[in-house]
Amino acid sequence: MVLTGGPGAGKTVALEMVRHALDGVRVLPESASILFGGGFPRRADALARRVAQRAIYFVQQELESLAHADASAPLVLCDRGTLDALAYWPEGGETFFDSVQTTLARELGRYAAVIHLDVPTIAQGYRSSSLRIEGASEAAAIDRRIVEAWSGHPRRHSVPAAADISTKARRVMEILALECAEVREAGARGSSSA
Repeated sequence: MVLTGGPGAGKTVALEMVRHALDGVRVLPESASILFGGGFPRRADALARRVAQRAIYFVQQELESLAHADASAPLVLCDRGTLDALAYWPEGGETFFDSVQTTLARELGRYAAVIHLDVPTIAQGYRSSSLRIEGASEAAAIDRRIVEAWSGHPRRHSVPAAADISTKARRVMEILALECAEVREAGARGSSSA
């Protein structure tokens, strides 16, 4: 599963709640934070954006591969997913898919469900940070592109912006509980039909 949304949407707070409240859920860190926090160049020109998004894609892919190979975590929740790159890619999606040698269908199929947190307005508490360099209007534009990137996923949940981040985080927990129940039920159906 993936938890996504534009900058400042509340993913970090929601993921911290999940880490502390739900046993058996492995939370993967955001690849962009790993790279940019570690000194990967962050520039606005098209070449640098393409290079960064490819690096983020491959780090994300490898984090997911490692997590899925560990049977001790029945559920993996990603802080963003591979399709988030489309919101930052300087050209259309087809050039991104060609660049990393994949397809939209393959990337949508990587995730059992998508939980999207809407970005708050300034009045609802949007704030920038050292890793989040976007202003409120740019964050909202990125958020719209993220919505578009994930719009084809059949199990996409949306959590509206709210001034109180704990309200959003509780809604994420409710959605995860429903999705976990669905995964367990599907597994039981599969094992009983075998």
